[in-house]
Amino acid sequence: LPSLADDSALEVDALGGAPGVQSARYAGPEAIPVNNIRKLLAALDGVEDRDRTARFRCVLALALPGVPEPEYFEGVVEGIIAREPVGGGGFGYDPVFVVTEVGRTMAELTSSEKGRLSHRARALAALRRRLRPLNAGRARP
Repeated sequence: LPSLADDSALEVDALGGAPGVQSARYAGPEAIPVNNIRKLLAALDGVEDRDRTARFRCVLALALPGVPEPEYFEGVVEGIIAREPVGGGGFGYDPVFVVTEVGRTMAELTSSEKGRLSHRARALAALRRRLRPLNAGRARP
């Protein structure tokens, strides 16, 4: 059977790429979104706005039968970390991640905008491009 796995991370340049793959557990035993955000903002206290650059990164791994190595598909969205949470949508770090392309936090985006701009959407688009040729010769019901 084909298998698909994913992992996502928030990478903050001023923190050497942290929280990285530990994003969901960044605040340790008390790692719930509000505590993760508090820890992130505390770690960036005193960091100038221009140095608060960050990105959300999603990597998908696709393993196909008969193919010895998985294929990887990546989606990235660039942004900066806000000084305080803004917006009521989304989850996780969305209220403090300002998407460079639109100048608003992920939590302020509509579901349609997020579906177009997010790191997961971009990784899935790359996967879709790869699967399209595999599916081209199959009859559809």
